[in-house]
Amino acid sequence: MERSESEGVGRRKFLKEAAAGAAGAGVAGGAGAAGAAGHPMAHHDHDHDHEHQVVPDDIALRVRALESILVEKEMIDPAELDAVVDTYENRIGPRNGAQVVARAWSDPEYKARLLEDGTAAITELGFGGAQGEHMVVVENTATVHNLVVCTLCSCYPWPTLGLPPVWYKSSAYRSRAVIEPRAVLDEFGVAIDDDVEVRVWDSTAEVRYLVLPERPPNTEGLSETELADIVTRDSMIGVARVSAPQPAAGADDGGGGA
Repeated sequence: MERSESEGVGRRKFLKEAAAGAAGAGVAGGAGAAGAAGHPMAHHDHDHDHEHQVVPDDIALRVRALESILVEKEMIDPAELDAVVDTYENRIGPRNGAQVVARAWSDPEYKARLLEDGTAAITELGFGGAQGEHMVVVENTATVHNLVVCTLCSCYPWPTLGLPPVWYKSSAYRSRAVIEPRAVLDEFGVAIDDDVEVRVWDSTAEVRYLVLPERPPNTEGLSETELADIVTRDSMIGVARVSAPQPAAGADDGGGGA
């Protein structure tokens, strides 16, 4: 399940993928509402300001046609549109969330504030705004693993994670993450021991979640910047773990030599 050429091609590819995700979101996963047996799921009171309706199969073509008309009438600038896409896809993106995680790993007091009031603590670092007005941070531990989903569409914390990946918006992930979270995690390469509780958190238009991953061992000497470099988007959704950085190839292993 899962992640240029000319400016126009890059933009249209983005719009096509976003539209495809919207089409998948139009089919509400009824099985998701029930939750996973034995795994608590946050209440999903989905009072969105948009309706969950079936999107036409040709939505991608309609988006591209609308874009072409608006460009032809000089109502939008393709370069400015690409800049917006780049902002959320590359610059805002998961780098912000990685800084939040790295600060929490490095500063116990900040971590306490983050878990108590995610919105306020994230705002301390200058990250906030639309799609991130109410943030809740949940911590992975040796006994609890958290997984984030949006069962009815694709609610996602844009200020800290950027644009949602295509698989996050897929109907398969939205339903199976709730019904069989351990199987989904296994497919992502995350094996969860039987004695570890899996908690599934259902994002809404009002509340969005960020997973605070476990800090990997042997990272005590890393700076906050170096820690941020190893935090991945998927680990902040809960479908991956963070691994310690690997030594550079050919690095001195301390063995000495002639």
